[in-house]
Amino acid sequence: MSLIFPSLWCSRRPSAVDSGSGGQSTFGTSKGAAEFGACGCSDKRCFVCMMDRRRFPSGILESSILEILSLVKPTEDDRQKRLHIINEFRAVVQSVESLRGALVEPFGSFVSNLYTRWGDLDISVDVPNGSLVPSVGKRRKQTLLRDIMRALRRNGVYSLEFIPNARVPLLIYQGNYRNTSCDISICNLLGQIKSKFMLWITEIDERFRDMVLLIKEWAKAKAINDPKNGTLNSYSLCLLVIFHFQTCNPAILPPLKDIYVGNIADDLTGTRLIVERHIQDTCAANIARFKYQRFHQVNQSSLSELFVTFFEKFSREEFLSNQYAICTYSGRLESITSQEKWMQKNHKILIEDPFEMPDNAARAVSMNGLERISGAFEETNRMLSSRTVDRNHLMTSLVRPHIRPSIGVRTPHINSRIGARAPQDTFNTPTRVSHPVVTPIHERFTQAMQLQSRPSSSTVSVQGHGAVQRVQRQGRQQWRPRPNNF
Repeated sequence: MSLIFPSLWCSRRPSAVDSGSGGQSTFGTSKGAAEFGACGCSDKRCFVCMMDRRRFPSGILESSILEILSLVKPTEDDRQKRLHIINEFRAVVQSVESLRGALVEPFGSFVSNLYTRWGDLDISVDVPNGSLVPSVGKRRKQTLLRDIMRALRRNGVYSLEFIPNARVPLLIYQGNYRNTSCDISICNLLGQIKSKFMLWITEIDERFRDMVLLIKEWAKAKAINDPKNGTLNSYSLCLLVIFHFQTCNPAILPPLKDIYVGNIADDLTGTRLIVERHIQDTCAANIARFKYQRFHQVNQSSLSELFVTFFEKFSREEFLSNQYAICTYSGRLESITSQEKWMQKNHKILIEDPFEMPDNAARAVSMNGLERISGAFEETNRMLSSRTVDRNHLMTSLVRPHIRPSIGVRTPHINSRIGARAPQDTFNTPTRVSHPVVTPIHERFTQAMQLQSRPSSSTVSVQGHGAVQRVQRQGRQQWRPRPNNF
């Protein structure tokens, strides 16, 4: 059973763009806005009216998120240094006898252009299989990764983490540039296709990339972008942004089934060149059709408006429950009763992988992680609803500590002599207010559920020539779920 997302726009407002306004957004311009909202209705579910009711100064928010983007977006120097890491790794692979003729292909956020200056680098080592799609068993992948690990050690790389029993066996090492984490897998063609698909989506609307970068930085600042600790992976965050853009009115992105019909994972068989060309040509034709069809009804929302409504939307109880799946393939919420596989597992939150349906891209989320995710969404939504939040508080909530000094944000500290907080820069109002503690919304759906224990560790490292010892790289825990490489 599908659940169409409740109307984000009231019956009195058929479009976010007023045909009589020359294509400009009419937020806050309609008659009656003073009494009801921007479109003159009294429907509390209407996002146009909701935006008008929001009290946070939009000018401060817009300038703040643009400032954040200017810092997190990679420069050309960042890109070139990642290419240098790839070339260095390619030379290492060429020295491995068992991998002669193998190709080294980057994928993940670097290929999809959704990476930040501090993002990881995902690399697939593709074993030759003639002209066919490579097919390598899990045991052989583990063996090849061990060969690569030995070769890296011979080249002076010792900060290594080998995860052989993950769904996709993985080898992680630290690159020389900005301590870039490099995640190595074998024959990850599906990951490469996903990355290209995400790149094609960024070309539909530039706001998508900006929004993903903002949400990823916010999630890291809130410590909820860490799947090994039970929260969301970056791929799931990308899917949330896609879903948000699909359920705006007018839609910024189409349901992904309108770009490619079927499970891409099931179609990766046969001649590799033909398969990849078919997927690319199909997606390109359907994206061009969507862009043509929306030509006369383009969503004119600013980035700050989309940012605010993102948190408004995902603070609603149906999104962070285990009763529905967030499905970008259909562009709808789907009841978990519609898929037997969903019913068989005790998912804390369901974000369907549109390329491997009905797999859950957020399967690593634990109960404790869900509480933190829910709390982060609600806290940020309350902050964006308040007029009394200053720029310092806003930036502290949206970016990580190591970025804050670059934007002139001071972390509040206690004056040891008088026991008072140091003064802070404020905008519009100098007063900061505390918000009441609100019980996370997901608890209305999960009170009867018991906490599930975390998976046991499966991380090992091969030292020397076959001796197996347990190791842990500094700052990483033993267990790591299958990565979704964005």
